[in-house]
Amino acid sequence: MFDANMILRYLLNDNREMADRAEQYLEAGNVTVTIEVIAEVVYVLKGVYAIDRDKIADTVKGFLLLVSCQETDVLNLALDTYAKRNLDFVDCVLYGYHQVKGIEIATFDKKLLKLMAP
Repeated sequence: MFDANMILRYLLNDNREMADRAEQYLEAGNVTVTIEVIAEVVYVLKGVYAIDRDKIADTVKGFLLLVSCQETDVLNLALDTYAKRNLDFVDCVLYGYHQVKGIEIATFDKKLLKLMAP
């Protein structure tokens, strides 16, 4: 299972040795990631590296093709939504659960409520 730092070094390739190590794990297969770790990656890419939302979404979606994740459909919708809407990534994940899994989300967040409205 990858943590956020392993993913970030691979995606950013800002430390060749660490990026190579991450790539070795990926080539060996059987790498798993969680939604929580992807959320941290998204926040770091946006907050620390100031990468545009659409580029973050495209990059992370491409990375998800290399790994295993239980909620890939939820994450892909969350990333698509994040690229297009001014919502926090976690709210986009909640929206993904609502749309993909039919889970009712209880919230006071007006932007999220508007997005989930039929």
